[in-house]
Amino acid sequence: MSEKPANPQTVQLQIEIDPATANGAFVNMALVNHTDTEFTIDLIYVQPQAPKATVRARVITTPKHMKRLLGAIQDNLAKYEARFGTIDLGDAPRFPQAGSVN
Repeated sequence: MSEKPANPQTVQLQIEIDPATANGAFVNMALVNHTDTEFTIDLIYVQPQAPKATVRARVITTPKHMKRLLGAIQDNLAKYEARFGTIDLGDAPRFPQAGSVN
């Protein structure tokens, strides 16, 4: 019979980021799709007046993690607006209709 330890050890997670990833990528559009088991987020850069856009990053995650991510984004956005004021979305940019992504 297996017993749970009385005091499970806490593991400290160390996160590394390589220089290219640390530089980040500017995006101005996102597409979110899902199946019953995963969400896919494509982060896209659309140049003004260009008929073609580039996916700069793709994230595939579970529904539970997607809900946690959404909560973290909402929390951070609320803190940002509390400090700097409400973000005015104004007019939405007009992007060409998204087609297939290669």
